[in-house]
Amino acid sequence: MPNRSSPAEKPVADADCCAAAQWMEPFPPRPLSMTSASPALPAAATSPTDALERERHFWPAVVALGVGSFAIGTGEFVIMGLLPEVARDLGVTIPQAGHVITAYALGVVVGAPVLAVLAANWPRRALLIALMALFSAGNFASACAPGYVAMNLLRLLTGLPHGTYFGVAALMAASLAPPNRRASAVGLVMSGLTSATLVGVPLAAWLGQHLGWRAAFVLVGGIAALACVLIRRGVPDVPAAHGASPLRELGALARPQVWLTLGIAAIGFGGMFAVFSYVKPLLTEVTGMAVDGVPLVLALFGVGMVSGNLVGARLADKALMPTIGWLLAWSILVLGAIPFSAPYTIAICANVFLLGTIVAIAPALQIRLMDTAGDAQTLAAALNHSAFNTANALGAWLGGVAIAAGFGWTSTGWVGVLLAFGGVAVFAASLAMQRRMRARGEAHA
Repeated sequence: MPNRSSPAEKPVADADCCAAAQWMEPFPPRPLSMTSASPALPAAATSPTDALERERHFWPAVVALGVGSFAIGTGEFVIMGLLPEVARDLGVTIPQAGHVITAYALGVVVGAPVLAVLAANWPRRALLIALMALFSAGNFASACAPGYVAMNLLRLLTGLPHGTYFGVAALMAASLAPPNRRASAVGLVMSGLTSATLVGVPLAAWLGQHLGWRAAFVLVGGIAALACVLIRRGVPDVPAAHGASPLRELGALARPQVWLTLGIAAIGFGGMFAVFSYVKPLLTEVTGMAVDGVPLVLALFGVGMVSGNLVGARLADKALMPTIGWLLAWSILVLGAIPFSAPYTIAICANVFLLGTIVAIAPALQIRLMDTAGDAQTLAAALNHSAFNTANALGAWLGGVAIAAGFGWTSTGWVGVLLAFGGVAVFAASLAMQRRMRARGEAHA
């Protein structure tokens, strides 16, 4: 596996590294081109004053954006720890309640490309606030859902802003960071999501168990409303990239490497969701754990996600493609251990922690999409989360199919292994295409 971008891709990657920087138009001394035909001035070539301005805005913006990702992460994952309560209240089975997870994920899948294209020329801060306000309203409405069908519809609507928010937030963070620290900047924004599984999800799960699952969604809506205020105060007010338009954003869909990268996320990452979507009944029915102990195990999953996100971002800054390949192999090992560790309390606790570390692949795939999307940065960045939530929907659905077929709660581990192998196959196809592109470039040279 190559350690760096191939020569054939390097000019595009260099231009794309600076595409996000163009969003910070008050800062650069002159406009930056976003097209590979007119190579952009490297972000590192900006003046010392410009670098200081970016540094001054970096942490307030990252904190504000991180609170938004914390709200989204809590809202996305808390339902997985409350499936039995939701199923009982809505009068459905636990696998049927899992369709609520799928509905939210489908909302992300649909909303990410649609909103990214329609809002391509919106000012960035205004777009981020609008997306977070919609997410907040959706969670407050979910807390009032009168029945199963209404709950599915509301979760679908709540998922619409998810992908576009993360895509725009990632590009904003990358635009404020040095070129060789883009993945780390994206990882910091993503740390809000991963820390949500450590703090937000266990807190909301505890709240849901004692005050009812609806109270958990009220909490999420309140955190999202707070994020709106922080984004207004901490994120620079910058316009969309020069020349941004829906048509230009759609250009990302003509790039095969964009589709292959999305395929890695949509298939290879699904294994984690196949297991985690049903982790509570796995712990209570197979391990024999008391219900009160489940939030502690969910916190271990959160520790794994936080650790994996930070380590994965650093590895991606050093060697992007090898990081993706090795993390896919790591996910196979972790998921394959689930059926063997499930009967034992200490073993399954350790395995749930390791399950969380699979998220380490997220920053790497985000940067890979930025490097292959050319000047369609917003759509590509948003589609990354659309792909991850395709994985969420696919994993939750296939895990539910295996359980409903009578294979037991541990069968989700084997479902996860198959999905991870599928991700490896797509990754191999991406590498093969990259090598062919490099060979053609050397032949022409």
